[in-house]
Amino acid sequence: MSRIGKKPIAVPGGVKVEQKGRHFKISGPKGTLELDTHPEIEVNVEDNKIIVSNPDQEDRRKKALHGTVRALLNNMVIGASKGFSKPMQIFGTGYNVKEQGGKLVLNVGYCHPVELKVPKSVNVEIKTPATRGNDVPALFTLSGPNKQELGQFAAEVRKVRPPEPYQGKGIRYTDEHVIRKVGKALGA
Repeated sequence: MSRIGKKPIAVPGGVKVEQKGRHFKISGPKGTLELDTHPEIEVNVEDNKIIVSNPDQEDRRKKALHGTVRALLNNMVIGASKGFSKPMQIFGTGYNVKEQGGKLVLNVGYCHPVELKVPKSVNVEIKTPATRGNDVPALFTLSGPNKQELGQFAAEVRKVRPPEPYQGKGIRYTDEHVIRKVGKALGA
């Protein structure tokens, strides 16, 4: 039995769970999320708890789906109540970030600014719009109720200019550690 799948999901106050067959709609202060669960996994809502169960404990695929469905529903409950956020940094002299007309505009050393369309469920909060030297990074936070959409957009932003190992320039997550390399040394 899946250790994660057998844990019940507590539904906090202010979050409403609607079930129509396999379709779940979870709404809360941060937003509304919907999911169609897998037909081989049973999901029930009882006294402010979501209980996910697996009728066939021997099938490996169903055991994997048991934990996955529970994790997806748990992420929906957390997203609807608290939301998720990804703080990010940009290192590099002259690099900056701004939001313009539903697009995230990044100036990160290319001859042109890179524009990325921000998904509707993702909010962008810019704390420091431009870098100051190589020491003070530009800071911005991506937030939203949908963990998958938020993570996908954050990965696309990071992919514009991934951090390079020699000078550390580029876009990175705030909690990401970039292993730095030593440059070429002059021979004696």
